[in-house]
Amino acid sequence: MTRNYSTRDFFRQMPNALLARYFAGRAVFGEFDFATMSETRHDELFAACLALPEAQRYTMDAELRDIFEMSCEKGCRAILDEAQWHLAQDADPNAADHFAEKLAALVNHFARAMVTYLDHNTFWRGAMHFYHADTLSHWRKRKNLPHNAAQVDAASIQTLENSIRTYFHHTEGRGNNCVVEPFRRGERDYFFAYPEDYSQQSPEWVSGQFAIRPLNPAFEVIFVYSQSEGSLDLNFRGSYKAIEPLQAMFAAAILQLPELPPDPKDSRVYDLGPLKERNFDFTYDLGSGIESVVVKKLRLSSRATKGERISLEADTSQDPQAVYALLDRIQTAMPMAQYSVTQVDLAVCMVVEADRPAKTVNIHITYPNSCSLKYDELGLKLRDMLSASGIEPREPADLATPDATTAHTPAPVAAPVE
Repeated sequence: MTRNYSTRDFFRQMPNALLARYFAGRAVFGEFDFATMSETRHDELFAACLALPEAQRYTMDAELRDIFEMSCEKGCRAILDEAQWHLAQDADPNAADHFAEKLAALVNHFARAMVTYLDHNTFWRGAMHFYHADTLSHWRKRKNLPHNAAQVDAASIQTLENSIRTYFHHTEGRGNNCVVEPFRRGERDYFFAYPEDYSQQSPEWVSGQFAIRPLNPAFEVIFVYSQSEGSLDLNFRGSYKAIEPLQAMFAAAILQLPELPPDPKDSRVYDLGPLKERNFDFTYDLGSGIESVVVKKLRLSSRATKGERISLEADTSQDPQAVYALLDRIQTAMPMAQYSVTQVDLAVCMVVEADRPAKTVNIHITYPNSCSLKYDELGLKLRDMLSASGIEPREPADLATPDATTAHTPAPVAAPVE
């Protein structure tokens, strides 16, 4: 869910002592006694911000919005991941643990983001990149890559920049410039590329005057490489035709491959058959934060008649078994054995942040292997739940072939006739 920024709300969430440090570093508001100021009412401070010269106010607005974006569970995790890489070079082998303990002792995620911004700014840019990547969907995965180490030297990075620039300049008339920034996160290598986009005109306010101004924005290409898996994830919001060329550029420049290996079709499938059973039990660790999992919707597709589907959707707020009660009524009139489950919506009630009440996270899964979950910390926890429950994709040869007779006996993976 998108988080809306408000300066007043930001001030209320941020401890006054950290606001004092932030503004002191910008040589403003020295007349305010932050120690005696209310932690929840900042009317005078807000009014003083509005009275600042535009250039100074705009700069601080941008900084505070960045800090706000990182003031959440995902932002904190991104900070810790980036700190882990930096502090691995520290003489103290426990430096990363000490930093994590320091952040954990702070009152909330707003304080954790501000302390990182003020005291550990070398972690900031990488952490913001990781947080941004964690919020994205529609990643394209390519497997079957050799397990070569990623090359991050200046020459390899420049080769990738030049390849991206040349490709988009010749195929789409954009990309005159490009910069690539590499980062290491755990066992994965991240590469954030920013080619120059088409010139645009933007409506803006400049010194109190409304004007249409030209600008040269960048668009974004993100590569995430796992050497241990031999896989490359790509995020690019543009023409599908560019996906394989971008993968080939990465393979040549960063993996030093003479050519891009063939891409085997991902034959893994979600085993959704057991979800037809009312008594199916989802499996998850007690420490995962998951409190319950409810099936909200089932889509059944005919194995015999092309395009024939049945969608079952019910209000589960009062009866978690409402979908199955509806299925029971339908089964009395129709042979359900002729239908496969090809789509399911799950509602997971789970604690996402320790100091917040549980919330509902929705998961949308479609046969054969499409899932709405991202690969951020939350998404990985929920994927672990799907895997433990026997649902997460597996190769067809790994699935049992007999008809499902119990909740945890996989049904035959027979492709429905679409």
